Amino acid sequence: MQSIFQAQGLVTLLLGLAVLALCVYALVDAARRPAGAFAAAGKLTKNKWVAILAVASLVSFATAGGLGLIIIPLVAAGVYLADVRPALRSVGGGPGSRGVGSSGW
Repeated sequence: MQSIFQAQGLVTLLLGLAVLALCVYALVDAARRPAGAFAAAGKLTKNKWVAILAVASLVSFATAGGLGLIIIPLVAAGVYLADVRPALRSVGGGPGSRGVGSSGW
């Protein structure tokens, strides 16, 4: 019976670490984008997104061993990566963008 609890604990820890990695990735990506791209894409300002993702990273770090609050940072990083990041890329907002004037390389 104890091995089941150990396995559950390990899975929970791995999920928490995955969310932490996702939050840190989103935070670094947001920090590398130019501030003007956020306005051009019609999104919250760069400072607001960096603050949201920094708090999400801290919360996910603090709760890496438990799944109680982990949904909040997961949603924050998910919204950034699924909605904001593609909009920034479409307006030519920083690394990896293929906006107007980009050669595609």
